[in-house]
Amino acid sequence: MSSLTDAIKEDHEEMYEYYDNYKKAAGDADAQARWSRQLTWEIARHAVGEEIVVYPLMEQHMGQEGIRLADEDREAHQIVKEQLYKLDSLTAGTNEFDVLISEVMGHLRPHNDSEEIKDLPQLEPKLGPEGSKQAAASFKRTKKFAPTRTHPSAPNKPPAETLVSFLAMPIDRLRDMFAKFPTEEMKEEAEKDS
Repeated sequence: MSSLTDAIKEDHEEMYEYYDNYKKAAGDADAQARWSRQLTWEIARHAVGEEIVVYPLMEQHMGQEGIRLADEDREAHQIVKEQLYKLDSLTAGTNEFDVLISEVMGHLRPHNDSEEIKDLPQLEPKLGPEGSKQAAASFKRTKKFAPTRTHPSAPNKPPAETLVSFLAMPIDRLRDMFAKFPTEEMKEEAEKDS
């Protein structure tokens, strides 16, 4: 079982990988649509996992500094959620889509870096190795029940967020059944190229 930091970093790396695959697929609207859906799916689940598991831990274990950092992180998530919500109405591969997805990643990278450099190094010692492993498991488990699309108007703090997430998740999963995601062949090809 990995630490909480490892679980968060793994997700961050997947986001970057999906975005890189989106860019590499330039000129292939279908492939770009698939990679952008995978990216949005990962960001949405990751954000809810952090908001339900990680940020409350920061508030609980890091006092006022944890509350301040968690609030900053929630604000950063809100901006990305609003951008991804707008992105959902655009067509992958178009100039407008390319500009907005680039803005999403431009906002996400400093946020992710801040979590890895500031937030998690302060939180991990407070949790201890066993607490970190338990938090990682809880984070990964929560992502399984999280919405797979962004909902900018939903609450971003438990317990309201938890309830809204459970209500939104089945609708998102139904929509995902009709959405295009990268095929296994596309994933294998991307693995070879990286």
